[in-house]
Amino acid sequence: MNILQDLEFRGLLNQVTDQEGLQKELEKGIVKLYCGFDPTADSLHIGNLLPILTLKRFQEAGHQPFALVGGGTGLIGDPSGRQTERTLNEAEIVVQWTDKIKNQLSRLLDFERETNPAKTVNNYDWLSQLTMIEFLRDVGKNFSVNYMLAKDSVDSRLEAGISFTEFSYMILQSYDFLNLFQKENVKLQIGGSDQWGNITAGMELIRRSGEEEKVFGLTIPLITKADGTKFGKTASGTIWLDADKTTPYEFYQFWVNAADADVINWLKYFTFLSKEEIEVLEKSLLEAPEKREAQKALGREVTTLVHGEAAYKQAVKITEALFSGNLSDLTAAEIEQGFKDVPSFNATNTEDLNIVDLLVDAKISPSKRQAREDVTNGAVSINGEKVQDTAYMVGENDRIESKFVIIRRGKKKYTLIRY
Repeated sequence: MNILQDLEFRGLLNQVTDQEGLQKELEKGIVKLYCGFDPTADSLHIGNLLPILTLKRFQEAGHQPFALVGGGTGLIGDPSGRQTERTLNEAEIVVQWTDKIKNQLSRLLDFERETNPAKTVNNYDWLSQLTMIEFLRDVGKNFSVNYMLAKDSVDSRLEAGISFTEFSYMILQSYDFLNLFQKENVKLQIGGSDQWGNITAGMELIRRSGEEEKVFGLTIPLITKADGTKFGKTASGTIWLDADKTTPYEFYQFWVNAADADVINWLKYFTFLSKEEIEVLEKSLLEAPEKREAQKALGREVTTLVHGEAAYKQAVKITEALFSGNLSDLTAAEIEQGFKDVPSFNATNTEDLNIVDLLVDAKISPSKRQAREDVTNGAVSINGEKVQDTAYMVGENDRIESKFVIIRRGKKKYTLIRY
């Protein structure tokens, strides 16, 4: 199937300005396309993953993707999908975030191909060169206020209020499309469904600028969870693409814990598995949901794609160790990942410590009496091994790489002892 048919199968076509015309353009040869990513944080998150992977799908189909990092528009703020004004970030911060995001994009798109290598561009390079008079005369004159007010991104903010700064965002993004069309012959802009107004405004600016070649716009649906909760959010917060903000283990856990109602759609959206492979997993989900083969495939594919195979295998190792309770084979780095959110206790005394005293000091057991009962009843384990001797001394031999001891009380209550 061709690229548009593949996107349709995956449910990734939300709106297309002229699908038949775009298909003909794609059949002629390499089409250059772009998607913009504003640096509103120091990392992209999994909500950004869908448009990035859509760029990658076009690249795999032989077309050339441009990833635009909004070093300029990031200083302004996109009102799309927001009910309140964004807080403006300092220019130095936006520059730092821009560099980090460019680095993340470089890991997900192929910049080394001979025929259609991906490219990153920064709209600060051209927006910062515009003078106010030039912007108003040559760009702003092409937009009527009525036209802009009719766009959802603006209309939805009128009651609460919108500043001229954010009101002008649409014009700046439109100028991006015009600039890339004129300098790079980029003919297609893609984005989330909330970007439809900005994309079509860019197409209108190109037309009003006297360009006769046709350009196109395509949007991808915004992802929602079947249970109504926000996609990309967990109890511990946003799922980031930066391994320092969301560890590969946490990242893997998000995908492998996908609900049955979501997992097949997510396999279509976020993996490059074929239609036939996804249908096999869908059949497994219906016939043997307890095996969770679809979820495991999802976790494997997306974690490998974003963090690499070694990080995926490490995430599986941590998962299996936690499930089995056999923790002694974990390295200190793996423990840092797997126990990032569990309670911890900093042991200031490096001498051997009686198990009962340690349970009380670390507030694992509320009293010495309860601690003794927990130990003698077999409710306490150290690094996955049960300890039932109240005279047991927790010492150097118990420390993993001299840094950690993992104590479990009951079936699930873990505490990390740090040395």
